[in-house]
Amino acid sequence: MLPQPCVLLKYGELALKGHNRGLFEQHLLHNLEYAVGDDTSVRIRRRAGVLVLSSSRMPLHELVERARQVVGISVVQPGLRVAKDADDVAAAAVRMLRERFGAGDMAHAEYSFAVRARRRHKGFPLTSDQLAAHVGQRVCDELGWPVDLKTPEVKVEVEVDRNEVFVSLERHSGQGGLPVGSSGRALALLSGGFDSPVAAYRAMRRGLRCDFVHFTGAPYTGPSSSYKAYALARRLNRFQGGTRLHVVPIGSAQRSLATAGAGQLQIVAQRRLIVRAADVLAHRLGAEALVAGDSLGQVSSQTLTNLANTEAVSSLPLLRPLLAFDKDEIMSEARQIGTSEISTLPDEDCCKLIMPPRVATHSRPEQLTRLEKRLDLDELVEKLLANVQVLAPDELAATSEE
Repeated sequence: MLPQPCVLLKYGELALKGHNRGLFEQHLLHNLEYAVGDDTSVRIRRRAGVLVLSSSRMPLHELVERARQVVGISVVQPGLRVAKDADDVAAAAVRMLRERFGAGDMAHAEYSFAVRARRRHKGFPLTSDQLAAHVGQRVCDELGWPVDLKTPEVKVEVEVDRNEVFVSLERHSGQGGLPVGSSGRALALLSGGFDSPVAAYRAMRRGLRCDFVHFTGAPYTGPSSSYKAYALARRLNRFQGGTRLHVVPIGSAQRSLATAGAGQLQIVAQRRLIVRAADVLAHRLGAEALVAGDSLGQVSSQTLTNLANTEAVSSLPLLRPLLAFDKDEIMSEARQIGTSEISTLPDEDCCKLIMPPRVATHSRPEQLTRLEKRLDLDELVEKLLANVQVLAPDELAATSEE
């Protein structure tokens, strides 16, 4: 077997699953196949507790980057796949070190190193310690590097499997969590701010496949918020594929609430209307929950009382992954997942379209019920959903077309 570049993909939480692990793995494989696209040269091999990704055409660094977007994978480890022979393993380790550190000034530098060997298949003739010592001796002989088993500058990882051995020098963090789709489907409320995209991402990491719904202030606002929602949905699509964004114009309904005398209850009443419409849409899509980016006490509409009164109108669970997050934590995660720059773009937020001078922080159910009785809510929701626009921001397809 010639040394072959490959990428080891290691499970995190998924590895702890018992008899249902096969179902989780099926979702992970499906998502990984989407991530690598239509390249027929890519091969995915299943091994004990790991997946092995390789391609005869796609560069290794691109395989790594695509695999790092897949939720459910905790470690992405590029390396070489070599024959199950101690000398071949040692030669591969020296080759990799020379390729990485053998150019320019690095060719004359010395780095402390250690070899970490692990046998997933115990039929290999050498123990883990013996294999590590064999590889380490070869590195010392050919490169002259000193061994440091406690705090090495370079780690050589060797993993023995049933039919081959994997040698690697680096590992990258993956998304972790559970494979998207393994926990069911949800409809995520997506605004143009920082919170809702992070909430949706958090839901995905718990195994939920998310569609999105965005409520725009049209016809009283321009399309800027819809553009932002599309860009955010497209960015989040990297983690799951097949995303659908539903854009619902709510401006006229907001006017109806204001005309009915909402006053200080305007924002909470709007939120209840949004949740009602999202709940109906979710049922039509087969979703089993709603996801919102609420953070307790962050704004006036997110006091405990207002959150409870908003949730009361949904027949589905209303999940709030960011309930105990503060703004700095949310913005930090937005930067990590790549939604922060999009969220900073200017837009016309539908919630600010009709903003009362003062927002009720402790709304009462009977107040909201009296207000809503002045309107035919069922008819209002049907009108909203009759004008829904469905978009498919499939990022990988768009990239390949370009």
